[in-house]
Amino acid sequence: MNSIPHGGYHWDGLHQPFFEGWYYRITLPDPASFAFMYSIQQPGGGSAQVYGPGESYFCRSFPDVNTFWAWSDACGLGHTDTVNFRTLLNPSQFFREVNQGYQATGSFNQGQLKHPNGDVVARWQYDIKPIQTWGHQQATAGWLSYLPLYDPGWQVLLAHGLASGWIQWQGKTYEFDQAPAYAEKNWGQSFPSQWFWLQANAFANHPDLSLTAAGGVRQILAWQEPAGLIGIHYQNQFYEFAPWTEARLAWEVLPWGAWSMTGIVKNYRAEIKAHCPHPPAKILVPTVQGMIPTCWDTLQGVLMLRLYDQDTLILSATTKQAGLEVGGVPWSMAWSHSDSLGIPEDQICITETL
Repeated sequence: MNSIPHGGYHWDGLHQPFFEGWYYRITLPDPASFAFMYSIQQPGGGSAQVYGPGESYFCRSFPDVNTFWAWSDACGLGHTDTVNFRTLLNPSQFFREVNQGYQATGSFNQGQLKHPNGDVVARWQYDIKPIQTWGHQQATAGWLSYLPLYDPGWQVLLAHGLASGWIQWQGKTYEFDQAPAYAEKNWGQSFPSQWFWLQANAFANHPDLSLTAAGGVRQILAWQEPAGLIGIHYQNQFYEFAPWTEARLAWEVLPWGAWSMTGIVKNYRAEIKAHCPHPPAKILVPTVQGMIPTCWDTLQGVLMLRLYDQDTLILSATTKQAGLEVGGVPWSMAWSHSDSLGIPEDQICITETL
């Protein structure tokens, strides 16, 4: 992932407040999926969050920004509880000499977090074989993402990869070989005021299929606007539904439990319906006030994806291990949006049972 746009650390060393966050996901046999979330805020400090099976969760803060390091030209970062190690370490040296912390690159993720009483809560080490980045190694938010217009920035680092290694979590060890892996990042001043997100790359009978979709109210200079995106990698093709591809997008998302999204571009149409029958986990996200729990998440969502070429169905896939999320200022009713360009209302209705 060294040549991926926006792979390196963005902070210029001057402007504050600023955050950058990284998200690594591993999908293991149901229901054992994990997400590792790393963040750094200038000047607030850093954190590492681990989200595991059964909505289990643990967070460890690293308040000293001087013990954080990151590469500026590629994906590489780490944060420990000591200033002695501000570089990528050999894996065995890391576990031998680092009490708590993490280190990650585009092809590797390792860390160890402890309870305040000293007991190890999480320990992990795995290699990542990248299969698909984003499109043809392009910026997820288009070429305008290189200009200081949008807040926050967003880049899918790894739409699909294969991970091999192990995770120790709350007394249990999970070993895996070539498990589906995913990674992305955000940076800027704060997360959007309102957003939703869907991600899956573990579909039955479709080992090369990966989906990332999102919608939100993003900051553009002094104003805000709703924007969405659907990206599908399937059989060596990339189907991109986004404003810069002149796609028409519509969605309807409940405060929690149901998501529906439709995208049309040229002669292709994508339809996504997802639901989660159980309560979410609450995740911390960066804001200008610091890390605040305004994100609700699951790694066990049920998601159905259909892709059409004109009226011909070319893909129908379902997974019970989708990442589903809502965040920001909570909404009390269904959040509906349409580009008003001819998407039939029945194609974005959330009432269909999967």
